[in-house]
Amino acid sequence: MKETTSVIAHSLLTDFDISLFLGGKHYRLYEKMGAHVIEVDGTTGTYFAVWAPAAASVSVIGNFNKWNPEAHELIRREDQSGIWEGFVPTAQRGDIYKYHIVSQYKGRKLEKADPFALYWQEPPDTASFIWDTYYEWKDKKWFKKRKEKNLESPISIYEIHLGSWKRKVDEKGKKVFLSYQEIAKILVPYLKEMGFTHVEFMPLMEHPFYGSWGYQISGYYAACSRYGTPQDLMYLIEQLHKNDIGVIFDWVPSHFPSDAHALGYFDGTHLYEHADPRKGYHPDWKSYIFNYGRNEVRSFLISNALFWLDRYHVDGLRVDAVASMLYLDYSRNHGEWIPNRFGGNENLESIQFLKEFNTAVKQYYPDVHTIAEESTAWPQVSRPVEDGGLGFDMKWMMGWMHDTLNYFGEQTIYRTYHHNIITFSMMYAFAENFVLPFSHDEVVHGKGSLLGKMPGDQWQSFANLRLMYAYMFTHPGAKMLFMGGELGQAKEWTHEGELDWHLLKNESNKGIVKLVKDLNALYRKEKALYQQQFKPEGFEWIDTNDRKNSVLVYRRKSKKEEVVIVANFTPNPHYNYKIGVPEAGTYQEIFNSDDKKYWGSGIKNDKPLETNAEYSHSLPDSLELTLPPLGLIVLKKVEA
Repeated sequence: MKETTSVIAHSLLTDFDISLFLGGKHYRLYEKMGAHVIEVDGTTGTYFAVWAPAAASVSVIGNFNKWNPEAHELIRREDQSGIWEGFVPTAQRGDIYKYHIVSQYKGRKLEKADPFALYWQEPPDTASFIWDTYYEWKDKKWFKKRKEKNLESPISIYEIHLGSWKRKVDEKGKKVFLSYQEIAKILVPYLKEMGFTHVEFMPLMEHPFYGSWGYQISGYYAACSRYGTPQDLMYLIEQLHKNDIGVIFDWVPSHFPSDAHALGYFDGTHLYEHADPRKGYHPDWKSYIFNYGRNEVRSFLISNALFWLDRYHVDGLRVDAVASMLYLDYSRNHGEWIPNRFGGNENLESIQFLKEFNTAVKQYYPDVHTIAEESTAWPQVSRPVEDGGLGFDMKWMMGWMHDTLNYFGEQTIYRTYHHNIITFSMMYAFAENFVLPFSHDEVVHGKGSLLGKMPGDQWQSFANLRLMYAYMFTHPGAKMLFMGGELGQAKEWTHEGELDWHLLKNESNKGIVKLVKDLNALYRKEKALYQQQFKPEGFEWIDTNDRKNSVLVYRRKSKKEEVVIVANFTPNPHYNYKIGVPEAGTYQEIFNSDDKKYWGSGIKNDKPLETNAEYSHSLPDSLELTLPPLGLIVLKKVEA
């Protein structure tokens, strides 16, 4: 290699690295690509490496050379990788930089942020920082326990948008973001008190447009600088782990924004994205689609997934917009897409990428969960790759969410005519390992809040919401609730503000908080509610036929225990209501969503219930109960 002005020929990349990169199998690119502060011949400086095969020249520009593109021209490797690299002695940690690229295509001159940068300037500024991910982690106890937190464990996820959960008032009286460290001091104890097992962060990778909520990522390897440094984010994750709370990151390998400083047209050509807009441009989000058929792009993306698991100790990745990745005609009209080689609409390259991604995660981090946001009937999303599946651990149950909200949106007097909607989910509940998602998507774009979807007067609206949450927590599958749902927030979510914490002055809203807290505690305590939550053996109907009263009765079962759930979806209480039970004996009501402590009416089964030796609902014994209005109760047999 030759030397250019002030750039020393040096490489961290071996021939084996290049072979893996070109083959799409290099899953630790972040160890070699980007900017790395190292020592060469006794001098501390920064090694740079960037992929730009169509470049005629690549220079590093920054505050260390007054942004002069002639000062530090990188050296093109003498192989087929298209990587430019070199050591700059004057570039140090904390300096800001970009790549100045002159393309072979029409001589285009571009200034690009580093795709592998670990830290970026806060938007609207777009340069990269020379940084590192060094951190002295103190969460070893968590990792010893993490393998036990499998699919037979409680999974109750709190979804959060960090910038709008809570804010502080600055010296000018304006509400501004809390930092990662400030958030840690209040979010961690809050989640612990509420009993959630996991927190899912909407994307915390660097994104130029705050209003994208993080889903238009430009810096895939950079922690969002709006809230602090990479190490500040690590501190937040560490504190969550110390308090036995798992961390799930939203990850967006489906598309990226077209901002001039980002990945699009990176070297003057369509490098990361498809050249043909029928495959490379997303009409819904006005963004570029990754070229999954390009080996180097797959190396970039899978390395990125493992990066967050490795350097940030993340416990799960929820993959956004999987449906848009699976179908070539997703959100496209006839003539706006290109069929695959078999004439179908399946994106074969994307499917292979998803399988490789999940295989790599399981190979290196077998106790990490991957979750698909996938809204179609694509088969075996959450089944192992070796069995023909995509390899995810779980998938969002979008059908359940839509049916549940549609059913609860009906006036209670009409629910008798829609009974099949609330029972339909059990027809396919075990086709996948499902997460029940009341996500941010249901409380934006004019949809209102969850409370706002509930019919009736104020009491009935809150009772319906309590009933819906209790139904979710007793339905098979993992649970997910978007922030604000636990407060009974009346307004729809906006990213420009914070949650309506003032609602906690109201008894009605405090009741919702107490209910969610108790549902989490019940879910974590009763093995019947989680041990077989993804298996048909964990659920059995007792009665689905009482459409006249809009009542459902069902059993949830672990390997050794079970509970009986009765849900009344009307405001009419029922006395001496008869249900069949699997065993004779004494039953105790262990949960009632109509309890006065939740702002309910307080209609309960206070005393132990003795069975009658009367056949009912195909079961040998029965109970006579009191069913609360718009309420759900959980019964458990008292051991003799």
